[in-house]
Amino acid sequence: MNNKNFLAIDTSSRHLTVLAKKGEKIALNFIKDCALSHSVTLMGEIDKAMSEINLTPAECDFFSAVTGPGSFTGIRIGIATAKGLAMGAGKKLLAVTAFDLLAYNIQCLNFCAVVDAAHGHYYAAVYKNGECVLNPCYMSEEEVNNLNLPVFGYEDLNLNNYTKLDVKNLLYPAICAVERPLTDDISALYVRKSQAEEGRK
Repeated sequence: MNNKNFLAIDTSSRHLTVLAKKGEKIALNFIKDCALSHSVTLMGEIDKAMSEINLTPAECDFFSAVTGPGSFTGIRIGIATAKGLAMGAGKKLLAVTAFDLLAYNIQCLNFCAVVDAAHGHYYAAVYKNGECVLNPCYMSEEEVNNLNLPVFGYEDLNLNNYTKLDVKNLLYPAICAVERPLTDDISALYVRKSQAEEGRK
Protein backbone atom coordinates (compact mmCIF):
# COMPACT_ATOMS: atom_id res chain seq x y z
CA MET A 1 0.00 0.00 0.00
CA ASN A 2 3.01 2.32 0.26
CA ASN A 3 2.74 3.24 -3.44
CA LYS A 4 -0.80 4.57 -3.06
CA ASN A 5 -2.34 7.82 -1.85
CA PHE A 6 -4.57 7.48 1.18
CA LEU A 7 -6.09 8.93 4.31
CA ALA A 8 -6.08 6.79 7.47
CA ILE A 9 -7.56 7.49 10.88
CA ASP A 10 -7.33 5.85 14.28
CA THR A 11 -9.92 6.77 16.90
CA SER A 12 -9.97 3.34 18.56
CA SER A 13 -8.06 4.41 21.68
CA ARG A 14 -7.94 7.51 23.86
CA HIS A 15 -5.59 9.10 21.31
CA LEU A 16 -6.28 10.42 17.81
CA THR A 17 -4.11 9.70 14.77
CA VAL A 18 -4.72 11.09 11.30
CA LEU A 19 -2.34 10.08 8.52
CA ALA A 20 -2.44 11.42 4.96
CA LYS A 21 -0.11 10.29 2.16
CA LYS A 22 0.33 11.66 -1.36
CA GLY A 23 3.25 10.34 -3.35
CA GLU A 24 6.32 10.74 -1.16
CA LYS A 25 4.65 13.32 1.11
CA ILE A 26 3.18 12.29 4.45
CA ALA A 27 1.26 14.35 7.01
CA LEU A 28 0.77 12.89 10.49
CA ASN A 29 -1.41 14.56 13.10
CA PHE A 30 -1.48 13.03 16.58
CA ILE A 31 -3.34 14.23 19.66
CA LYS A 32 -2.95 12.52 23.03
CA ASP A 33 -5.75 11.81 25.47
CA CYS A 34 -8.64 13.26 23.48
CA ALA A 35 -11.13 10.39 23.56
CA LEU A 36 -13.98 12.58 24.77
CA SER A 37 -13.56 14.92 21.81
CA HIS A 38 -12.90 12.55 18.90
CA SER A 39 -16.16 13.45 17.21
CA VAL A 40 -15.43 17.17 17.54
CA THR A 41 -11.73 17.09 16.65
CA LEU A 42 -11.51 14.49 13.89
CA MET A 43 -12.74 16.39 10.84
CA GLY A 44 -10.56 19.41 11.58
CA GLU A 45 -7.47 17.19 11.88
CA ILE A 46 -8.36 15.43 8.63
CA ASP A 47 -8.65 18.76 6.86
CA LYS A 48 -5.30 19.95 8.26
CA ALA A 49 -3.47 16.75 7.27
CA MET A 50 -4.86 16.68 3.75
CA SER A 51 -4.25 20.41 3.23
CA GLU A 52 -0.64 20.06 4.41
CA ILE A 53 0.22 17.79 1.47
CA ASN A 54 -2.41 19.14 -0.96
CA LEU A 55 -4.29 15.85 -1.00
CA THR A 56 -7.92 15.80 -2.13
CA PRO A 57 -10.41 12.98 -1.53
CA ALA A 58 -10.51 12.34 -5.29
CA GLU A 59 -6.75 11.69 -5.27
CA CYS A 60 -6.98 9.05 -2.54
CA ASP A 61 -6.76 5.46 -3.67
CA PHE A 62 -8.47 4.39 -0.46
CA PHE A 63 -9.54 5.48 3.01
CA SER A 64 -8.68 3.52 6.13
CA ALA A 65 -9.79 3.29 9.75
CA VAL A 66 -8.65 1.22 12.71
CA THR A 67 -11.59 -1.09 13.34
CA GLY A 68 -10.74 -2.21 16.87
CA PRO A 69 -10.76 -3.64 19.35
CA GLY A 70 -10.79 -0.64 21.64
CA SER A 71 -13.20 2.16 22.48
CA PHE A 72 -16.64 1.17 21.17
CA THR A 73 -17.62 4.79 20.54
CA GLY A 74 -14.25 5.71 19.04
CA ILE A 75 -14.32 2.76 16.66
CA ARG A 76 -17.76 3.74 15.39
CA ILE A 77 -16.64 7.34 14.84
CA GLY A 78 -13.58 6.30 12.84
CA ILE A 79 -15.38 3.75 10.68
CA ALA A 80 -18.31 6.06 9.95
CA THR A 81 -15.95 8.86 8.93
CA ALA A 82 -13.85 6.67 6.64
CA LYS A 83 -16.96 5.16 5.04
CA GLY A 84 -18.50 8.58 4.48
CA LEU A 85 -15.35 9.93 2.81
CA ALA A 86 -15.00 6.81 0.66
CA MET A 87 -18.61 6.91 -0.42
CA GLY A 88 -18.42 10.59 -1.30
CA ALA A 89 -15.26 10.11 -3.36
CA GLY A 90 -16.23 6.75 -4.86
CA LYS A 91 -13.18 5.05 -3.35
CA LYS A 92 -12.35 1.79 -1.59
CA LEU A 93 -11.74 1.10 2.11
CA LEU A 94 -9.02 -0.67 4.07
CA ALA A 95 -9.68 -2.13 7.52
CA VAL A 96 -6.73 -2.07 9.92
CA THR A 97 -7.06 -3.66 13.36
CA ALA A 98 -5.40 -2.65 16.60
CA PHE A 99 -3.51 -5.95 16.39
CA ASP A 100 -2.21 -4.98 12.95
CA LEU A 101 -0.81 -1.80 14.50
CA LEU A 102 1.20 -3.91 16.91
CA ALA A 103 2.06 -7.00 14.85
CA TYR A 104 3.53 -5.07 11.93
CA ASN A 105 5.73 -3.01 14.25
CA ILE A 106 7.23 -5.86 16.29
CA GLN A 107 10.51 -7.50 15.32
CA CYS A 108 10.32 -10.78 17.26
CA LEU A 109 8.46 -13.80 15.87
CA ASN A 110 6.71 -15.11 19.00
CA PHE A 111 4.67 -12.65 21.07
CA CYS A 112 1.30 -11.62 22.40
CA ALA A 113 -0.31 -8.35 21.27
CA VAL A 114 -2.72 -6.77 23.75
CA VAL A 115 -5.18 -3.91 24.00
CA ASP A 116 -6.52 -2.84 27.38
CA ALA A 117 -10.13 -3.98 27.91
CA ALA A 118 -10.31 -2.47 31.44
CA HIS A 119 -11.04 -4.16 34.76
CA GLY A 120 -7.91 -6.32 34.60
CA HIS A 121 -8.77 -7.84 31.22
CA TYR A 122 -7.28 -7.53 27.75
CA TYR A 123 -8.05 -8.12 24.12
CA ALA A 124 -5.22 -10.39 23.02
CA ALA A 125 -3.83 -12.17 19.98
CA VAL A 126 -0.88 -14.57 19.93
CA TYR A 127 1.65 -14.77 17.11
CA LYS A 128 4.22 -17.51 16.51
CA ASN A 129 6.74 -17.47 13.70
CA GLY A 130 5.08 -14.30 12.51
CA GLU A 131 1.65 -15.92 12.09
CA CYS A 132 -1.42 -15.38 14.27
CA VAL A 133 -2.06 -18.69 16.06
CA LEU A 134 -4.62 -17.43 18.59
CA ASN A 135 -7.27 -15.20 17.10
CA PRO A 136 -8.33 -12.10 19.05
CA CYS A 137 -9.91 -13.08 22.35
CA TYR A 138 -10.77 -11.68 25.78
CA MET A 139 -8.24 -12.66 28.45
CA SER A 140 -7.57 -11.93 32.11
CA GLU A 141 -4.25 -10.55 33.33
CA GLU A 142 -3.39 -13.98 34.72
CA GLU A 143 -4.10 -15.67 31.40
CA VAL A 144 -1.88 -13.20 29.52
CA ASN A 145 0.96 -13.64 32.02
CA ASN A 146 0.65 -17.43 31.87
CA LEU A 147 1.41 -17.38 28.15
CA ASN A 148 5.06 -16.73 29.07
CA LEU A 149 5.58 -14.69 25.92
CA PRO A 150 6.84 -11.17 25.24
CA VAL A 151 3.80 -8.90 25.42
CA PHE A 152 3.39 -5.73 23.35
CA GLY A 153 0.84 -2.94 23.46
CA TYR A 154 0.60 0.83 23.18
CA GLU A 155 -0.84 1.66 26.61
CA ASP A 156 0.59 1.79 30.14
CA LEU A 157 -0.07 -1.78 31.27
CA ASN A 158 1.13 -3.79 34.24
CA LEU A 159 1.91 -7.13 32.59
CA ASN A 160 4.89 -9.46 32.71
CA ASN A 161 7.43 -9.14 29.89
CA TYR A 162 5.58 -6.05 28.63
CA THR A 163 6.86 -3.51 26.11
CA LYS A 164 4.95 -0.34 25.29
CA LEU A 165 5.17 0.87 21.69
CA ASP A 166 4.66 4.49 20.60
CA VAL A 167 1.13 4.51 19.16
CA LYS A 168 1.88 7.69 17.22
CA ASN A 169 4.20 5.79 14.88
CA LEU A 170 2.30 2.54 14.37
CA LEU A 171 -0.30 3.37 11.72
CA TYR A 172 1.88 3.99 8.66
CA PRO A 173 3.99 0.79 8.90
CA ALA A 174 0.84 -1.27 9.45
CA ILE A 175 -0.92 0.15 6.40
CA CYS A 176 2.16 -0.40 4.24
CA ALA A 177 2.52 -4.01 5.41
CA VAL A 178 -1.04 -5.29 5.67
CA GLU A 179 -2.06 -7.53 2.78
CA ARG A 180 -5.81 -7.30 3.31
CA PRO A 181 -7.66 -6.39 0.10
CA LEU A 182 -9.42 -3.07 -0.40
CA THR A 183 -13.20 -3.39 -0.04
CA ASP A 184 -16.44 -1.46 -0.37
CA ASP A 185 -17.25 -1.79 3.33
CA ILE A 186 -15.52 -2.23 6.69
CA SER A 187 -16.95 -3.20 10.06
CA ALA A 188 -15.88 -3.07 13.69
CA LEU A 189 -13.81 -5.83 15.26
CA TYR A 190 -15.66 -6.55 18.49
CA VAL A 191 -13.99 -9.23 20.60
CA ARG A 192 -16.78 -8.99 23.17
CA LYS A 193 -20.06 -7.16 23.60
CA SER A 194 -20.14 -3.61 24.93
CA GLN A 195 -20.86 -3.06 28.62
CA ALA A 196 -24.34 -1.80 27.76
CA GLU A 197 -25.09 -4.90 25.67
CA GLU A 198 -23.77 -7.22 28.38
CA GLY A 199 -26.01 -5.48 30.91
CA ARG A 200 -29.18 -6.16 28.97
CA LYS A 201 -31.48 -8.86 30.20
